[in-house]
Amino acid sequence: MSGIEHDLTRIGEGTSVVLHFTLMLEDGTVVDSTRDGRPAEFDFGDGNLPPGFEQPLRGLGSGESGRFEVIPEHAFGQYNPQNVQMLDRSAFDASIELETGTVVSFSEPGGGELPGVIKTVEGDRIEVDFNHPLAGRTLLFDVEVLEVRPLTTH
Repeated sequence: MSGIEHDLTRIGEGTSVVLHFTLMLEDGTVVDSTRDGRPAEFDFGDGNLPPGFEQPLRGLGSGESGRFEVIPEHAFGQYNPQNVQMLDRSAFDASIELETGTVVSFSEPGGGELPGVIKTVEGDRIEVDFNHPLAGRTLLFDVEVLEVRPLTTH
């Protein structure tokens, strides 16, 4: 065959993919995995996987596997100290118990949700980290491709 881009038995545009994956920190700590459950399914390029995880899969076929290093810029971004904010207790719902490690969610002006993790509680001053928990981390993406098939249009 000439050119992987037209080979719909390999991962690329126009394909649907079924795979098992394990996402790990550089030290081997597992962050997420499908291996003990249902495999992940997605259409290549549909936005379900960040590009840094999707692009290394390009060209793999059914039965193939790989382990890819994904740097922070291609995963969840660099850790940004400006995403750590000091907020007043009044910014939180009174029913929420505020303690270190609690995940809180704020409504964004566009209607979305912005989660943050409480870092410190000092009286009425609450320090919240709005960075993604994996920001600044290089990740290992270990995949086993179970199936690659052409996308079907309905």
